Amino acid sequence: MDRQNLTLLTDLYELTMMQGYFKNKDQNETVIFDAFYRNNPCDGGFAIMAGLEQLIRYIKELHFEQEDIDYLAGLGIFEPDFLAYLKDFRFTGDIYAIPEGTVVFPREPLVKVIAPIMQAQLVETAILNIINHQSLIATKAARVCYAAQGDGVMEFGLRRAQGPDAGTYGARAAVIGGCVGTSNVLCGQLFDVPVKGTHAHSWIMSFPDEYTAFKTYAQMYPSACILLVDTYDTLKSGVPNAIRVFREMREAGVSLTYYGIRLDSGDLAYLSKEARKMLDEAGFSDAVISASNDLDEFLIQSLKDQGTKITSWGVGTHLITSKDCPSFGGVYKLAAIMGADGKFIPKIKLSENTEKVTNPGNKTVYRIYDKESGKIRADLICLVDEVYDEKEQLMLFDPAEPWKKTMLAGGSYTLREIMTPIFKNGECCYTSPKVMDIRAYCQEEQNTLWDETRRLVNPHRVHVDLSSKLYDTKIMLLDQMSQ
Repeated sequence: MDRQNLTLLTDLYELTMMQGYFKNKDQNETVIFDAFYRNNPCDGGFAIMAGLEQLIRYIKELHFEQEDIDYLAGLGIFEPDFLAYLKDFRFTGDIYAIPEGTVVFPREPLVKVIAPIMQAQLVETAILNIINHQSLIATKAARVCYAAQGDGVMEFGLRRAQGPDAGTYGARAAVIGGCVGTSNVLCGQLFDVPVKGTHAHSWIMSFPDEYTAFKTYAQMYPSACILLVDTYDTLKSGVPNAIRVFREMREAGVSLTYYGIRLDSGDLAYLSKEARKMLDEAGFSDAVISASNDLDEFLIQSLKDQGTKITSWGVGTHLITSKDCPSFGGVYKLAAIMGADGKFIPKIKLSENTEKVTNPGNKTVYRIYDKESGKIRADLICLVDEVYDEKEQLMLFDPAEPWKKTMLAGGSYTLREIMTPIFKNGECCYTSPKVMDIRAYCQEEQNTLWDETRRLVNPHRVHVDLSSKLYDTKIMLLDQMSQ
């Protein structure tokens, strides 16, 4: 995890293609690649962009150490002149991206790389690895937090994550998506996010009895006293012993600032209701009832529908692994090649599957908002030289079924370009916000979604349209390819 130079974090074919370009093409031929995804994770209505800070770090550190070159030489497939070229390799191109925490939709470029072809090819694997993983976990976290309806959700899946990197960067992404904190102390240190936690069943079991375990813990952590009450019997032992400790603390003049119980097994809806009655009758109506135990957005939503009294949620395995949807599906496709005249020649990838046909050219993305409500009407992918006037009417159409059209009246909508420059001529020109600031921005972003898009099952799909100019370019290329 502490190795900053991840240059060899790539698929072998990126390097073999680089050598092919080195031998057979102009090394400085400038191209455009787009990184995008085709379907929302978890059959949802949106995704959350995440991972840009780590992408920036990767690009800044991109270079081949002598040990890397020695390793590649030992493979026996790379020639000496190509390996010599790698000694001075650096990224010198441009990168544009949608900022972290932004709500995003299928087929729009999340990252755009404009660079010499060898450089643009090499960075493919790492960009997808970084963006796919963190965007997936941030999206899953947004869904879990939406189901919690404003309750605090803590990420604590480190022990179930697929390794230290996934656990730490996944926790970062989960906080971006809406979690109030993480149990991962390394994540807290690296990214300045809140770390939270209680104690395990082993703490209870290591003492002569449950009451002594609770009392000892409460004396040590009076301002963060959440007691795990299901080690033996939740309602007959755990909750009564917790109440006894809370009462003794109050009588001793100890201020109970953040305290309560945690449920980790059993019928969480029933147990939380009964525990709430017991706590309220004892005069502890402000005590927190938190819960864990293989939670996900659907179980949380079900518990909410059952009138649970849980107000704080600890979500582990299902969040940190996005268990029901373990991959994001982002891809990286060539969109244009610069011609001898300095202008980009659009390129398109055909496929038997319509959804795999790419959008050509040098593109950007505009977000269209309803002016009155501030909610997202649609996203518009267009060519970078296109200009729009919010005072003019705007025609939108479905690129798959272009006869389906919507006319937006001038003055009824606002536009925002959501791609921003990250690198120019190999130099970073963007400063990543702090994670908690990204989290706040992400909350604002999600509030621009209609409720119908945020629902967990069968959400409304936000339209991602093409401009007329981009659509015509695409059709022209398709016609040329079919001749």
